[in-house]
Amino acid sequence: MDQHFTGISGAAPVSQRERIVIIDSLRGIALLGILLMNIPYFALPMPGVDNLAVNNEIGTVNGKTWYGINWFLEGSQRAIFSMLFGAGIILFLTRLEKRVEGLMTAEYFIRRQLWLLIFGLVNAFVLLWPGDILFEYAIIGIIAFAFRRLSAKHLLLAAFGCMVLMTARENLDLSRRKAMVAKGEAIARLDTSAIKLTEVQREELGAMTAFKERSTIESQRKENQKTLRAVSGSYGQVYTHLSDVSAFWEFHHTYYGLWDVLLFMFIGMAFFKNGVLTGDAPTKSYWMLFIVGMGAGLVISYFRLAPLFKTNFNSFDYVRTIPFEYYEISRTFRSLGIFGFIMLLYKSGFFNWLFKLMQPVGQMAFTNYLMQSLICACYFYGFGFGMFGKLQRFEIYYVVAAIWIVEIAWSHAWLRFFRFGPLEWLWRSLTYWKLQPMKKTSPAPTAIEDVAIAG
Repeated sequence: MDQHFTGISGAAPVSQRERIVIIDSLRGIALLGILLMNIPYFALPMPGVDNLAVNNEIGTVNGKTWYGINWFLEGSQRAIFSMLFGAGIILFLTRLEKRVEGLMTAEYFIRRQLWLLIFGLVNAFVLLWPGDILFEYAIIGIIAFAFRRLSAKHLLLAAFGCMVLMTARENLDLSRRKAMVAKGEAIARLDTSAIKLTEVQREELGAMTAFKERSTIESQRKENQKTLRAVSGSYGQVYTHLSDVSAFWEFHHTYYGLWDVLLFMFIGMAFFKNGVLTGDAPTKSYWMLFIVGMGAGLVISYFRLAPLFKTNFNSFDYVRTIPFEYYEISRTFRSLGIFGFIMLLYKSGFFNWLFKLMQPVGQMAFTNYLMQSLICACYFYGFGFGMFGKLQRFEIYYVVAAIWIVEIAWSHAWLRFFRFGPLEWLWRSLTYWKLQPMKKTSPAPTAIEDVAIAG
């Protein structure tokens, strides 16, 4: 009890002087940027989201919109958000360790992560956003906690190892699919009038045949229509369909994407320790990130996307065609390049207005992230305005612009009067088992301000 009391009373708020403006601003930029990648999955039926052949979008403005985002931006904002989460772990724990004793630092952190996990489940199974990342961050953040004391150099080496492991995982899956296709095609060439297939051969032939049939445009369009009907229905119908997708994403993808998320958390932790994330590195460092990152990333991204068009987005033919999966490598380079570009804008001093505009959005990133799920669910799903599948691909980005305006405006307005966003306040209060003062005229809080997502 004494230790617990000491921990609570020793904790103190992060003052506005202690806030790192660039981190808040970067978080705001990444938070709004994430919606660019998420909006198609809210607005359009699968598998048409990533298969331009389903709705005959190749060569149209919709196809060009898809290509521009996937070639340039795809995965980068989530990567920067993960970097900031990793940096937030260091920042949160460093400030907390100065004010509390013993195991209380770890207890506060674990408690905070467990509440984040619950918020992630709410996002996935109540707000019905199957692409939730909070659940992943909650679990993988605990793993990252164990590496917090590594030097920046060793964290970058660990990040490189994660990229290698994630790329190996992607290509292991590709190798398995290639083997499945090759075995099935070899069996299909056998003369079954003279040779009786074994049970194993029948299974291998069936797996290849099923994959080939699922990849046809007719099958893809049927699946597209099935998704359209399900998500255009009542809340119960939408839940039945999307909860299965959420369960797969939250549990399977957390396992599958472990190296992916750790990669960028480690980079964020390293960049915070060596001053790159806070703008303290030499300008030439950001130029190097920008030029090398974007140069290599866009070239690799081009070669990654080209086979999709060559095979007319047929998964079966795509697997037979490509020799290697480049996604994680492409995403890493592009993300670092975009980060370098943003930091160059910051270092120039000419875009202070942009970073001041984004700062409140980043301070309320947790609230704004869940608000995006709520707005999109109400606008697109059948139990709301029912706009699911009714807008062309390029039109859904008008919705993105509208949400950006709303979130920027309300973040500035809210933080004129309150210390935290509403969900940031709730998260802090649950983490410390004590209601935190909300209004700016209230007495100073008694708990460390959480900076990993909430600002």
